[in-house]
Amino acid sequence: MPRLGVELRTQRRQHVLTSAWRCFSRDGFHATSMDDIIEASGMSSSAVYRYFRSKDELIDAAAEESLVLLRDFFARLLATEPTPTLAETLTGLVDELSDRTANVDYDLSKVAMHAWAESLRRAELEARSRAFYLDVRGHLAELARRWRRAGQLPPDANPDDVAAVLLTMMPGLIVTHHLVGEVSARALVAGLAAIGSAS
Repeated sequence: MPRLGVELRTQRRQHVLTSAWRCFSRDGFHATSMDDIIEASGMSSSAVYRYFRSKDELIDAAAEESLVLLRDFFARLLATEPTPTLAETLTGLVDELSDRTANVDYDLSKVAMHAWAESLRRAELEARSRAFYLDVRGHLAELARRWRRAGQLPPDANPDDVAAVLLTMMPGLIVTHHLVGEVSARALVAGLAAIGSAS
C-alpha cells in the first residue's frame, strides 16, 4: 500500500478513536452506542467498522491508550539523569493528570476510570490491566531503589513497599480529582512525609 494510503488510514483510525474518547468521557462505555460514535466521527458506519469491528474493540483501544500514556511517563522518568526525586515524580504525576483533563473534547483520566470498572466485567481486559500495573509497580520499585541509593529514602527502605504505596495512590489521585477536587503535589509530598515520620 502506498505510504500516503497508510498515513490516511492511520489518521482516520485515530479520528474514530478520538471520537470514541469524546463519547466515553461524556457518557461512559455502556451508555455509549456505536451509533453515537459514528455520529461523533462524522464518518459512515461502514468506514468506522473498517477500523473497529465492535464497541468492545473501541473500548479496548481506549483503555490501552490511557495506559500507554502512563507507561510512557514512567519510562521518561527512568531515562532521565539524574533520576527525578520523589517530590519531582509526584509533581509529574499531578501534571500528567492535569494534561489529561485539559482537553476540552475528551478526558482520558475518565476513560481510565471506566476501564477499571470494565476490567471487573471482562477477564481479558482485567488480565491486560493487571500486567500493565504490575509493570508500573516494577518501574516504581526501580525508582525507589535509585532514591535509596541517592539518600532520599532511609537505607532500610523496601523499594517494593514504596512502589506499593505509590501504585495504590495513583488511582486515588484520579478519583479524588473527579469526585472531591484538586490535590497538589505539595500536599502529597507533605502528607507522605508526615505519615513517614509518624511511623
